[in-house]
Amino acid sequence: MAESQQRLQPCPSSPNCVCSDATDGHGIEPIVIAGDAQMLWKRLQDYLAQQRGFTIKQVDDNYLRVEAKTRLLRFVDDVEFELRVGQGVIAVRSASRVGYSDLGVNRRRMERIRKEFEPNRQKPN
Repeated sequence: MAESQQRLQPCPSSPNCVCSDATDGHGIEPIVIAGDAQMLWKRLQDYLAQQRGFTIKQVDDNYLRVEAKTRLLRFVDDVEFELRVGQGVIAVRSASRVGYSDLGVNRRRMERIRKEFEPNRQKPN
């Protein structure tokens, strides 16, 4: 699939969604690719597969769809990643399926994941 055919949908007007493509209050930074893009893409998949509450639903060459279950109330949120090698990023989107406000859950989730893959992050031994 060509990178010009982006798969991440815009966020709705409700505050329960974040997306790295958004230019408004829904905006969030993408994961920056430092080094081998395919290796990072695989590391992201491995990381998500090991995290409690995440279920990988779809994996393509440049698209990853995951369901994330919230800890307390067990709501299911939709989380998406799109590998954009030409832009040097993995675009991200996380949105609640139900309700209006998520009390910042989607933003905190994506920030936590992004921080795991920061180029200067020290890896544990």
